Amino acid sequence: MGTTHPLNLFKFCPRCGSERFVEHNTKAKVCRQCGFQYYHNSSAAVAGFIISSNGQELLLCTRAKNPYKGTLDLTGGFVDNDETAEEAICREIKEELNLDVTKATYLFSLPNTYPYSDFTVHTLDLFFLVEIANIENLKCADDVSAAQFIPFKNIDINAIGLSSVKKAVNKFLMEHV
Repeated sequence: MGTTHPLNLFKFCPRCGSERFVEHNTKAKVCRQCGFQYYHNSSAAVAGFIISSNGQELLLCTRAKNPYKGTLDLTGGFVDNDETAEEAICREIKEELNLDVTKATYLFSLPNTYPYSDFTVHTLDLFFLVEIANIENLKCADDVSAAQFIPFKNIDINAIGLSSVKKAVNKFLMEHV
């Protein structure tokens, strides 16, 4: 994000409305009128690795919306308030693919930035190995326009839009191929 402060779009104090809402440090702003401090921390997001029954293919989705519309991605999304990461990956897979998760095993995390509404959202992406009850119910919806199992050896990392997902798939393939 360069030298631009992560809260540069926030011009007024969310507590008192003052225009005296100024940079406090590299990730926070403070109101010079009421003293309110706001820190810009990472948002939690989840993504799931769904492997075919033969153990040699990864389910990759085509993004239906921007950012990175038309590129490949793993199923996933943001963690809602009052939701665990495990609940979030199950919900996202149900919303996007109409599939029921039987098991979600945490693998690793990666930092990421996600452009949204002219704002850079810093995320901490949590990756899971996901087992599905029945793949026959797959139906793309929400942020997914298509989904397909791709053999590990045929996955084009450059066709993946999000940088953290590129790194995650590459890491996964290095460990599983």
